[in-house]
Amino acid sequence: MRRFLLVAVMCGAVSGAQAADMPFLRGSFTDGLSASNVNWGGGYIGGHASHGAADMDFTNSGQDLLAKLLNNLDLEAEFNISRWPLLGKAHMQNSGYGGFIGYNWQWTEAVVAIELNYTHGNFFGANSGSQSRSFQYPTDYVSTATVSSSASMKVTEYGSLRVRGGYAIDNFLPYGFAGIAMGQANINRRADYSAYYRYVGDPLLPRPDFAGSGSLTDDANSHFITGFAGGVGVDVMLYAGLFLRAEWEYLRFTSSVDTTINTVRAGLGYKF
Repeated sequence: MRRFLLVAVMCGAVSGAQAADMPFLRGSFTDGLSASNVNWGGGYIGGHASHGAADMDFTNSGQDLLAKLLNNLDLEAEFNISRWPLLGKAHMQNSGYGGFIGYNWQWTEAVVAIELNYTHGNFFGANSGSQSRSFQYPTDYVSTATVSSSASMKVTEYGSLRVRGGYAIDNFLPYGFAGIAMGQANINRRADYSAYYRYVGDPLLPRPDFAGSGSLTDDANSHFITGFAGGVGVDVMLYAGLFLRAEWEYLRFTSSVDTTINTVRAGLGYKF
């Protein structure tokens, strides 16, 4: 019995020593999962297809034109006619295609990049509106003012100069980015007004009626627009520098027509 116990203890000691030497128990398996074995550092280039939606807010797009037209009109000074709400918003969807080029810097799993991104698409929106009001102004007159405004915008080229930050997990590189949005748009605007003063005072002392009108247009074709950009995405390394990309990007342009563009993209790139 004692011999059996001695043999069992010796076998257990040998098995324990062998198990201690196994890399699975030393933690190398876990370390292998948490460490990236893909080199993301270096320059890269690629192309993408996209589908997106744009929202264009024309609400205040004609106010500056109306303010110029009505600058010397007494009704403008008294009733702020140029600030009347005339226009609304437009929503549209479209697809596009483009490309990207950038450079990655990698420190262990952390990756930082600067990238230029471009998309060719076609987002077009338009809106128009008018309003008319009458006032007992000036004394002995009933004055009627009518204003109208129309605007359209077409965005054909857009993109961003961005800074990316990501964390490499084996073949996957999830990232977020922020930067400057840039685009090219045709923005066409028009404003019109008419005013009529009808005398309603003492009929024994008649006075003449008065009327006036005017229009103003502003056509900004191939107009450069700017704003800010942000979004998230993931790159997946396939083989020897070839990678897939999936991404969502948000762009906001600050121009006479406040515009936002949301796109989702699928792309293919190559890291040198």
